[in-house]
Amino acid sequence: QVQLVESGGGLVQSGGSLRLSCKVYGLTLAAYAIGWFRLAPGKEREGVSCISYGDLSATYVDSVKGRFTMSRDNAKNTVYLQMNSLKPEDTAVYYCAAQKMASSCSLSGVDFWGQGTQVTVSS
Repeated sequence: QVQLVESGGGLVQSGGSLRLSCKVYGLTLAAYAIGWFRLAPGKEREGVSCISYGDLSATYVDSVKGRFTMSRDNAKNTVYLQMNSLKPEDTAVYYCAAQKMASSCSLSGVDFWGQGTQVTVSS
C-alpha cells in the first residue's frame, strides 16, 4: 500500500523556519517525480516545488524562490522542504505528491497524495 506521510508543520512567527518531511512507503521514490503543493484558505491548490524523475535539482514557484529548498533522499525514500524567511502568505496545508516517471509535477498528473501538514505563519 502506497503512503506518503508528511510531518514538520506547525505554527511559526514571520521570518521563522520550518522543515517539512515526506516519508514515502510502498513505492520506489527514485522512479517518481515528487512535488510539494499547498492549499491556502480561499485559494486554489498550487505547486510549490518539484524534483522531476531522474533528477536531483528542484524547481520552485516564484513566490518561494530563495527561501525554500527542496531535497530528496532516495535511499531513505524521503523528501524534504526547508522553508526559511516564512511569511504569513505561506500559511497553508502542505502536501507532497508523487507522479511516476514524470519530467515535471502537475496537479492533474499526481498518482499519490499525502494527507497534508498545516503550516501557519503569524505576523
